[in-house]
Amino acid sequence: MFTIILFASCKSKEKVDFGYDYFPMQEGHFVIYNVMEVFHDVNLSPQHDTLRYKLRTEIGEIIIDNSGRQARKYIQSKYHPINDSLLEKRVWTRIIDEGRGEVVEENQRKIRLTFAVKKDRQWDVNAFNILPQNIVHIEDVDKERRFDNLEFESTSKISYEDFFSLVDYRMKYEVYAKGVGLVKRSFKDLSIQNFDTLDIVQGTEIHYDVIQFGN
Repeated sequence: MFTIILFASCKSKEKVDFGYDYFPMQEGHFVIYNVMEVFHDVNLSPQHDTLRYKLRTEIGEIIIDNSGRQARKYIQSKYHPINDSLLEKRVWTRIIDEGRGEVVEENQRKIRLTFAVKKDRQWDVNAFNILPQNIVHIEDVDKERRFDNLEFESTSKISYEDFFSLVDYRMKYEVYAKGVGLVKRSFKDLSIQNFDTLDIVQGTEIHYDVIQFGN
């Protein structure tokens, strides 16, 4: 009997991993991405227009967000992809509150992650803003992935949408890595012809690919 009680006591003291490392909050933490935005419209010239830039995100000091909470600045700096000249700089906010990893983007409060991070967990990204409901779910957790020359031991994929029909193709997802945060974003919202995802009539794409991170 003593052995059983001791075992149960040890089990109760095991540390639970809620996955907060997927959403770093320490001041000075930064991630740099290559970003590609593509705009499709067969009625325009050019029909397929591509915009490329580098994006650096950095966690800043504590600030009061638009809900009156202590959050952190989330600095977005856009750079020219060739000469690295600064093109644009914006300051958003970022917070972990009541089991939610939130980012306030252009005054729109979005839930980017929920904790604990576990497979099949789902939530509405737009639960706290006026945008349409957007239910997402965690597709996998703590999976090893490689992006170009960067390897990540623990990543989690968030599925936003996966729809394919005769005339529509919508594939949207994000990948987060422990200790880094967002490492991959791929959003495609396309009108196509005859189930052919390469025969695009109209739509948009945006792709984030991590190239560097640190503190």
